[in-house]
Amino acid sequence: MATLAQRRRAPRNEKPLTERRLGRWLRIYIPILLFIFITLFPFYWMAITSIKSDQELLDHNQNPMFVIVPTLYHYQYLFFETHFTQWLANTTIVAVVSTAISLFCSLLSGYALARLRFRGANSIGWGIFVTYLVPPTLLFLPLALLIKTFHLFNNLFALILTYPTFLIPFCTWLLIGYFKSIPRELEESALVDGADRIQAMIRIVMPLALPGILSAGMFAFTLSWNEFLYALIFMGDTQSKTIPVGVVQELIRGDDFFWGQLMAAALLGSIPVALLYSFFVEYFVAGMTAGAVKG
Repeated sequence: MATLAQRRRAPRNEKPLTERRLGRWLRIYIPILLFIFITLFPFYWMAITSIKSDQELLDHNQNPMFVIVPTLYHYQYLFFETHFTQWLANTTIVAVVSTAISLFCSLLSGYALARLRFRGANSIGWGIFVTYLVPPTLLFLPLALLIKTFHLFNNLFALILTYPTFLIPFCTWLLIGYFKSIPRELEESALVDGADRIQAMIRIVMPLALPGILSAGMFAFTLSWNEFLYALIFMGDTQSKTIPVGVVQELIRGDDFFWGQLMAAALLGSIPVALLYSFFVEYFVAGMTAGAVKG
């Protein structure tokens, strides 16, 4: 009897298990794989295009998804026939320094607006965020006059001084929301124990706000790295350009697009940002979530 009962129950148990596995694949794994494919496909396309020869790029009879005869000619041309290494150094310097300046100012302003009680704090916070919404096309004219007055054209300081104008507002707004998510009791306990306001901020608040600080820094670094308009206006010299401007102006000549070199430069230019997000993605998600909820 027991054996017969087990035989009767076996098919009933196997079928729901198979259905659960199929449902799990349909609900979870297949959407994740589809999302990964859509996300990584641009990198794959840039990679295969950058190692194709010019003849293979212009041959429409071949399958564009694969490479028949790979070559590193486009990378060689990029490094030895253009100023790509100088553009990379300029972009790195501008992005790192602009991010550091913006984070420092945003930390002070975000902490003051979130933790200190004074009249008009909310209005000032919203005013700072509204300034981020002003289009850069309306700001580059007065900024260009300012850069001309200080004789900073074709100088990296022109970008280092102008990038914080749109980095600080958003980073401040993001950090305000994250600072508000930290309980005030922790800071008040430190003040009662004899710490001053600066010590409480550095030792108590900032370690707890590290995910928000990292997400703001990643946001600032990404915008600085990919910024195009200000770099196009303020940097006319070939050796002073950044990657977005240098690649567009030097590798697109009229109707001629040097696709191999363009894709090689785009791939190399996207790697630092991709690595940054891959290392700090958990902090970025936590910081954006807390900032959105409490902001």
